[in-house]
Amino acid sequence: MKQINLLLIAVFALSFASCEDTFLAPELETGINAENYYTTDSEIQAGILNIYDGIQGVNALKITNNNLNHGVQVEFYLTEMRSDNTETKSNEGEAAQFESFTIESTNGIVADYYRSYYNVIFRANLVLDKLESASPEKKAAFAAEAKFLRAYAYFNLVRLFGDVPLVAGLISPLDTETAFTRVSSSLVYDLIVSDLQDAVANLSDGGANDQASKAAAEGILAKVYLTLGRYSEAQTLLESIMSPSRGFSLENDFKDVFYNEGNNEVLFAIGYVPSSNDDSQNFSAEWLNAVGRTSGVNYVSMDAKAFLDTHGGNRTALSYREDAAQAGKYQVVKYLPNGDAALGIPVTSSDPTSAGNDWVVLRYSDVLLMHVEAIMAGGASTTSSNAIASFQAVRNRAGLTDAVTSISKQELADERRAELAFENHRFFDLVRLGLAQDVLSAFSAANGLGYSTTDLLLPIPQVEIGLSNGLLSQNPGY
Repeated sequence: MKQINLLLIAVFALSFASCEDTFLAPELETGINAENYYTTDSEIQAGILNIYDGIQGVNALKITNNNLNHGVQVEFYLTEMRSDNTETKSNEGEAAQFESFTIESTNGIVADYYRSYYNVIFRANLVLDKLESASPEKKAAFAAEAKFLRAYAYFNLVRLFGDVPLVAGLISPLDTETAFTRVSSSLVYDLIVSDLQDAVANLSDGGANDQASKAAAEGILAKVYLTLGRYSEAQTLLESIMSPSRGFSLENDFKDVFYNEGNNEVLFAIGYVPSSNDDSQNFSAEWLNAVGRTSGVNYVSMDAKAFLDTHGGNRTALSYREDAAQAGKYQVVKYLPNGDAALGIPVTSSDPTSAGNDWVVLRYSDVLLMHVEAIMAGGASTTSSNAIASFQAVRNRAGLTDAVTSISKQELADERRAELAFENHRFFDLVRLGLAQDVLSAFSAANGLGYSTTDLLLPIPQVEIGLSNGLLSQNPGY
C-alpha cells in the first residue's frame, strides 16, 4: 500500500496541485483524464491509491513548490501546537502563531491543510463518480474505501474550521456556490456518518494497516459518535473492535507501536517509504534541531514535560527527550527517523528529511480509552467494571498498575494526554470532553499567550475567501 509511485498518480497529483483556484473541480492537463481513464478495476484502484496519496502529502523538503499540498504532514501545527502540548523552539515565524494563539487568516500552513483536504475530497468524489466501470464484485468495496477517506477528510475539516463547504460529488469549476458556501456542521456530520456507515458495512479486515478497513471505519465512526454525543452507538462499535476474534491488542512494548510497523495495535496509519522523494515524509525532520527547513517545531512544552514526568509511567522516556544541541529544550521521540541508541530506537531512514515513519491515525489504546468515554456517556465519572478494565489495560502497559476503582472525566483526559501525546489528539480531546476553554485559558494565562474563545476554530484561509468573491464567510475573531 505504501508503494504509490505510479506514473499516473504522479501525473494526477501534479495536475491537481496546479489548479488551486478550482481545486474542488480541477481539470487534468495531460492525455490521461477522468473521461478516458476510469474504465477497469485496476484503474479505479489506482484512483483510490491517489486519495491516500493526497492525505500522505508532498515531502516539502524534496519538492519545494509552495502550491503543492502537504496533507497530514502539517497537521501537527493545527492540533498539537494549538494545545498545551507543543511549541516552536525559537518562538519565531508563521509557525509561532499556533502556539501563541495568534493565527492570522493569511497563515500559509492553515491554507495548505485546508487546500490539501479538499483536494482529498475531490479525489474521492472522482472515484465515486466513475464506479459504473467497476466490476460488480468490487464496486461496493471501492465505494466504501473512497467514502471512508472522504469522511476522514471531512471529519478533520469540520472539527478544525466548523461550518465548511459540503461537496458531496463532482462539480464544475464554475459552480462557485457549492464550492464556497459554508453549510451547517450538522449537515457535514450527516455525510460523515453516512460515509462511515457504508464503509463499516462493505469493508473487511486483514489488509495492511495503512489501508481502510472495517475496524478503522468502526473506530473513526465511534469517535464521530462521541463527538456528537451518540455514546451508546460508539460503545457498540468499540466493543466490536475489542472482540478477541478481531485480533487487535496492545503491544507489550510501547516503543513497538511506532517502530515495529504493521503491528496489531495500529488500526489505521498513513504509510510512508524511507528515502523516497515521492512517498517519504519530512515532519520527522522538522521536529529535530535545524535538520529540516525549520529550527525546530513541535517541541515539547514545559507543561507537557511536567505532566509526562508525573503521569507518563514508562511512556515518558519514549515520548520526549532533551535536545542534545540545546539544553532545556525537548523533542518528540515517537517518530524519530534517525534513531536514538540510548532509548533503543532504530534508525528508520538514512536521510531524516526523507523519513519513512508511518503516521498513526488510530490505534487500539485509543479504542480502549474511547470505550471508557462511551460508557461515561458525558458524565463526570464512572465505576463501570467494563470501563475500568479498558482503562486499566492501558495503564498496566505503562507500568501504572495500581488498581483503579473509578474514573473521572479529568482522569480520562489525563490518560489520553499521556498515552497519545504528540499524536494530534490533544486539542480534539479537550474540545470533545468540554475541557478546552478552562485548560487553554489557564495555559495561555500562565505563559503570556493570546488564547480567546474564538481560537477553538481556525480561520477560513483568506486566499479562499478571495477566490470566492464574497461567498465564503470568515469565522469570528479573524
